[in-house]
Amino acid sequence: MKRQIEKTRTTKETDINLKINLDGFGKYSISTSCNFFNHMLEQLSAHSGLDIELSAKSLDNNFHHLIEDCAIVLGEALFEALGDKKGIKRYSHIILPMDEALILCALDISNRAYFMLDMELEDEKTDDFETVLFYHFFNTLSNKAGLCLHIKMLDGFDTHHIIEASFKAFAKCLKDSIQITGDEIPSTKGVL
Repeated sequence: MKRQIEKTRTTKETDINLKINLDGFGKYSISTSCNFFNHMLEQLSAHSGLDIELSAKSLDNNFHHLIEDCAIVLGEALFEALGDKKGIKRYSHIILPMDEALILCALDISNRAYFMLDMELEDEKTDDFETVLFYHFFNTLSNKAGLCLHIKMLDGFDTHHIIEASFKAFAKCLKDSIQITGDEIPSTKGVL
C-alpha cells in the first residue's frame, strides 16, 4: 500500500502545495513566509520520518490564515494517506525533553477528532510566530486528520523550547502510531 499523497489548496488568502510520504526518511523541503513555522515543520518531518514537500504562499500577508491552511492541507493529507488504517499501531505517547522544557504527548488515530492543549505560554510571540497560532495549528490538524491528540507541558519557561519540544513529541508519536504492525483495523468495531 502506497501511503503517499499530493494536495493543493488555493484560496483568496493562501496558495499551498503539499507532497507527503508516510513511509519516508524524514526528508523535507519546507517553504512558507514564517521562518519559525518552517523550522517547526522541519522538526515534524525529521522526527516523524515523513517526507514532506510543502510550498505555502500567503496571499494576504496574514500568518493566521497561512498556518491554519497549512494545518488543513496536512491534516487532510494524513487522513487520506492513512486510508482505512488497516494494520496501524494507532496509539502512541511520549514524554520528551528539550533543555528545560518537558512535554507529554499522547496520540490516538481514531477518526474521533479531539485536541487538548494544557500549557500556558508567557510570550505572545517567539521569533516571527504568534504563539496563539500553536493551538490553532494542532487543533485544525487534529480535526482534519481525525486525531485524538493531547499535548501537556510538564515543565519549561522558554517559549521556543516548549513549542519545539511539542512539535518533536507529536512527530515521535505520529511516527510510532502510523507503523504497520498487523493486518487488522485496530478497533473492536472493525472500523476507525
